[in-house]
Amino acid sequence: MTLSGPRRPPRSGKPPRSIVVFVHGYGADGSDLIGLADHFAGPLPDTLFLSPDAPGLTPHGGREWFPLTMRDPTEYKRGVVAAAPSLDRFIDAELARYNLDEGRLALVGFSQGTMMALHVGYRRPRALAAVVGFSGLCAGADGEGLKPAPTLLVHGTHDEVLPAAFTLQASQALGEAGIPVEWHFRPGVGHGIDPDGLAMAAAHLKIHLSKGS
Repeated sequence: MTLSGPRRPPRSGKPPRSIVVFVHGYGADGSDLIGLADHFAGPLPDTLFLSPDAPGLTPHGGREWFPLTMRDPTEYKRGVVAAAPSLDRFIDAELARYNLDEGRLALVGFSQGTMMALHVGYRRPRALAAVVGFSGLCAGADGEGLKPAPTLLVHGTHDEVLPAAFTLQASQALGEAGIPVEWHFRPGVGHGIDPDGLAMAAAHLKIHLSKGS
């Protein structure tokens, strides 16, 4: 299956010099995150923003990268491994279309999309420019040949879906795998993204996508 979804061209009107791929959460679709492009386009005027719809359908008609039933760590790991090829194919096609490589690419995930970003992001042929994960977890940082990418994790302290402790676990696992990671808790924020978290992500992406430009 070929993924598709909303896209926002560079604000500058020029050919893209970098790409940000948003990876949405369980039950949502690409339209859920494409609006983040409005917050990032200012500091990243030459960036193309893409927000593909996940390939699966939930029982309620939303989109899913993989099914969620018991929500145990084994299920998460099986899920990201099974779903990774579809996201990789989408990324391959978009990089080839614009003659860019992973050094000009960033992944921004939310919830289940963060699980995907933290799996796919370090297993590409070359290191990505950056990874951002909101309100998610790392399904596993094991494996050979991981390509470290500067990573930012942001999580609300009042997340009622995926507790903020998952970000501490993720930062430890990623750090042990040699991946540079910075993490922040957002006081009082639930399972969502607040303005301060957005500002942190925008700064992270600007720093790392601007390198070598």
